[in-house]
Amino acid sequence: MKPINVGLLGIGTVGGGTWTVLSRNAEEITRRAGRPIRITAVADKNLELAKKVTGGACKVTDDAFAVVNDPEIDIVIELIGGYGVAKELVLKAIENGKHVVTANKALLAVHGTEIFQAAGKKGVMVAFEAAVAGGIPIIKALREGLTANRIEWIAGIINGTTNFILSEMRDKGLPFETVLKEAQRLGYAEADPTFDIEGVDAAHKATILSAIAFGIPVQFDKAYVEGITKLQAADIKYAEQLGYRIKLLGLAKRQAEGIELRVHPTLIPAKRLLASVEGAMNAVVVQGDAVGTTLYYGKGAGAEPTASAVIADLVDVTRLATADPEHRVPHLAFQPDAMSNLPILPMSEILSGYYLRLRVEDKPGVLADVTRLLAEQQISIDAMLQREPEEGEGETDIIILTHVCKEKAADAAIAKIEALPAVKGKAMRLRIENLQ
Repeated sequence: MKPINVGLLGIGTVGGGTWTVLSRNAEEITRRAGRPIRITAVADKNLELAKKVTGGACKVTDDAFAVVNDPEIDIVIELIGGYGVAKELVLKAIENGKHVVTANKALLAVHGTEIFQAAGKKGVMVAFEAAVAGGIPIIKALREGLTANRIEWIAGIINGTTNFILSEMRDKGLPFETVLKEAQRLGYAEADPTFDIEGVDAAHKATILSAIAFGIPVQFDKAYVEGITKLQAADIKYAEQLGYRIKLLGLAKRQAEGIELRVHPTLIPAKRLLASVEGAMNAVVVQGDAVGTTLYYGKGAGAEPTASAVIADLVDVTRLATADPEHRVPHLAFQPDAMSNLPILPMSEILSGYYLRLRVEDKPGVLADVTRLLAEQQISIDAMLQREPEEGEGETDIIILTHVCKEKAADAAIAKIEALPAVKGKAMRLRIENLQ
């Protein structure tokens, strides 16, 4: 059969991996797709790199619009990233009747609704398996494999940089800043790591997962986002003593009133499989009403793991290119006219357990005051740890784990606790998820 012609925008780490894997496994991929898939044009600002990677086997240009406007191209792979020119290129490719494969989670989390609507009108596909958790096929699992299920919740370690940092802080007892520098030296963290360490990257991915799981529009602007920069090695140590590990989790949960969509450092019981995910690895747990709990684990970044997902999308698009658009798998799993209007809940309405670390004067009655203020908000205590002050030290740490309550109740209690004369400074508050 006639080969599918692909235009590749960006031949950096993932683009280079895509070229390599597609070339190396060409025979296997053709057998699966039913026809050859070949990259016939590459656009990259670094022409020397593009020529080196491709070895003169295809057209190379520094003009990405020349590729999306090329009538010979059937599928455009967008690996440029960001919200700017990438959005223009994707929309132009769609306008020109080309299918799109992208790894751009930021673009889809912010502009996905517009992009999917444009693709629907033109009868083309936008495939994005590589946008979440690298080589782990979590999009396909949610959109197709679990289609019989009412999804109850998703919890994911979906940023390898932060997971590496937290693993190192726990193993070596080092402060955040020291481990971040090491992560940058090893290439796990960017020179500007803001999107990773502030939770933005994970929130982009959680936004996409929530849309597919619950059939709601992508709504990144309504996600709660909190990073790991305020975490201290002491909190990781105390959590360990209480039987928990701290991970940056992306969470999407169905409640009667709406959807919880949040990213923040979270205490997870050490016995949970998710708590054992170390280093730069990713893992996602999905709870379905029929299937129960399922776990997806693997490399969330890197040239060939992410290329694996990009090429899986290429094969899917190739198989379905001639199918009636109305009979293809919908972009967000649910038919476009059957999307839900369930709201994203404000943080004040979410349900969670809490870890509280309080710096207090070492004197009688302080703990009684703290527990009284928690009880006033109907918050019960699950566990407590009090550090013995060192000799001559007049202050100590109290660590309290609470049962599940609404965040607004925790906010009210913490405000009153911080106002106690014996409490020094702000309380350290982390959320707890038992993932049952």
